Amino acid sequence: MLMKDKTTTVQAIRRRPFIVGIGGTVKPESSTEQALEIALRAAGEKGAEIELFGGAFLAELPHYGLPEGRTSKAAARLVAAMRNADGVIIASPGYHGSISGLMKNAIDYTEDMVNDPRVYFDGLPVGLVATAYGWQATGSTLAALRSIVHALRGWPTPLGAGINCAGGVFKDGACTVDAFTQQLRTVGQQVAEAAIRNSVFRTTA
Repeated sequence: MLMKDKTTTVQAIRRRPFIVGIGGTVKPESSTEQALEIALRAAGEKGAEIELFGGAFLAELPHYGLPEGRTSKAAARLVAAMRNADGVIIASPGYHGSISGLMKNAIDYTEDMVNDPRVYFDGLPVGLVATAYGWQATGSTLAALRSIVHALRGWPTPLGAGINCAGGVFKDGACTVDAFTQQLRTVGQQVAEAAIRNSVFRTTA
């Protein structure tokens, strides 16, 4: 009877996890952003609330550290979302073997969270997606993203999606390669499932 009451209480106060997606390029409907959307949709299907910060939004961000960044409404919105996130999905194209400058600048805004009660992404599940026109840049970009997440105290999900976009594999928000679609969906699902587990643990602790 005690266990039943406890379960009922947890279900009553559990909230939907909030998953933030950050990724894209300055090119509209980029492969990177479409890949991120697939992963986010999978997280949403698990019951998560999702918010996407795509390439067009990220292009509005001033270079981190400039005075303009302190008054930027776009920067304030991004930092607020990251502060409230229960999980994050980051998608970057592979430019010259690593993440793009646009993505690095966006991630640098986590420094505004250095004195928060939860520093950076401490304890958060973080899903990673790397897209590139070839396997070499795909692998090195994914490795760079993992290193960044470790520096931000986050937990990279067991699967990171490396997507070789050579030949064009995305169209109208869908991926034409089933294996890639499954990778992206798994990343989103793993972030959402980990966020839900963390929420239940905090509730019952």
